Amino acid sequence: MSTATKQRSPKRGFTGWHMVAVMSLFFGTVISVNLVMAWNASRSWSGLVVENTYVASQQFNGKVAEGRAFQASGIKGRLTTEPGAIRYVLTRNGEPEQKIDKVIAVLKRPVEEHEDLRVELHPRGEGAFVLAEELKPGQWIAAMMAMAGDAVVHRQTIRFIAEGRDK
Repeated sequence: MSTATKQRSPKRGFTGWHMVAVMSLFFGTVISVNLVMAWNASRSWSGLVVENTYVASQQFNGKVAEGRAFQASGIKGRLTTEPGAIRYVLTRNGEPEQKIDKVIAVLKRPVEEHEDLRVELHPRGEGAFVLAEELKPGQWIAAMMAMAGDAVVHRQTIRFIAEGRDK
């Protein structure tokens, strides 16, 4: 009887090369996601909140006082949107405001500035002002300024969502 010894190949377990592959895939994924997110962030955010933070901090108390004066005047504004139009209605103590002759709106996106608009709404009676403008769907911020002659009598900032037209 002859006995032949069989040579077994050594079991290949988890080797150093496997670890290198796992680490490379993990960090490659993390770095790729970070690059994509950084690219999206740099394209969609202007990065500018105020031109000069020191000057803005000095103006803060004045803006708070102005806001309190507007609130004490009793004037309230309500913004409604529909496809193709923006409507802003001003009331004082529940009655339509008659003294305001002009409303200026600065419409802007929360994180982008290339779609910003500065427009004047047209009076439609009974304290209502309308803009026949089609806004792109999505979130908007409207900085509304109501004027009587050259004096600003009401200022309001409203965040809203513009709906798109049904296709």
